[in-house]
Amino acid sequence: MNIKNGDTVLIYTPDKKTYLVTVEEGKRMSTHLGELALGDAIGLEYGSAIYSSLKHPFLVLEPTLEDRMMKVKRFTQIIYPKDAAIIIMKTGIKPGMRVIECGAGSGSLTIALANAVAPGGRVYTYDRSERFLENAKRNVEAAGYGDVVELKLREAGDGFDETGVDVVVLDLPSPWDGIPAAARALRGGGRIASLSPTYNQVEKAAGILDSHGFVFLQTVEVLVRHIRVAYGKTRPEERMVSHTGFLTFGRKALVKVEAAAEEPGGAEEAPEETGDEPGE
Repeated sequence: MNIKNGDTVLIYTPDKKTYLVTVEEGKRMSTHLGELALGDAIGLEYGSAIYSSLKHPFLVLEPTLEDRMMKVKRFTQIIYPKDAAIIIMKTGIKPGMRVIECGAGSGSLTIALANAVAPGGRVYTYDRSERFLENAKRNVEAAGYGDVVELKLREAGDGFDETGVDVVVLDLPSPWDGIPAAARALRGGGRIASLSPTYNQVEKAAGILDSHGFVFLQTVEVLVRHIRVAYGKTRPEERMVSHTGFLTFGRKALVKVEAAAEEPGGAEEAPEETGDEPGE
């Protein structure tokens, strides 16, 4: 695949730094290893090199979804790819689905959600800050998903316009403010995901989810540790992005289900399902 004028690329420097930039004829980029003429990349294949004014080679790479998420312009803390990945996996988001996101932040998760529902799907992103929404919009459009995302200025407690959606994702300081609106917006069996940084928030949110008919509640934390690989001395990196938040998931039930009272002398209680594979 050859690089065209206007493409977004990842510049990889000789000392392993990265920059997400737009290739344009006549556009220049200053670095600590000399100035780059970004137009030199036009017509090249990804993986090729362009050279700085000081003759240093800079690789031109195709950006991944992770690159686009991590390089957004930030006014807020972003949702990291490690958390976005499990949100998408556990809520089953796929092309064609309709998803509400409440708490746009800087639009990092919005980009991941848009990538997951495209083609044919739609992401409705709400935030109470006009400044955050405008920044998220710029980031989403720069990532190429402007036609997939609809951004709306509103408080979570004021409700959502959409009904019958497949998934709602809440990234709010008080997620319980958005849970009633989420329950109204979701279709039967629809999924909810909520990100909270503290145990107290998780406890309160789980109680509110239960009271609004959500079942199969699960809370997880995702930790990813990089490994420094060097022959004879491979070991974990000393630094890592550790706790970014607890993720709570649930599914909307249309009826309340309670365990039947056990009859005297009834059948033996079935063992609790652990999710382990048989024989483990």
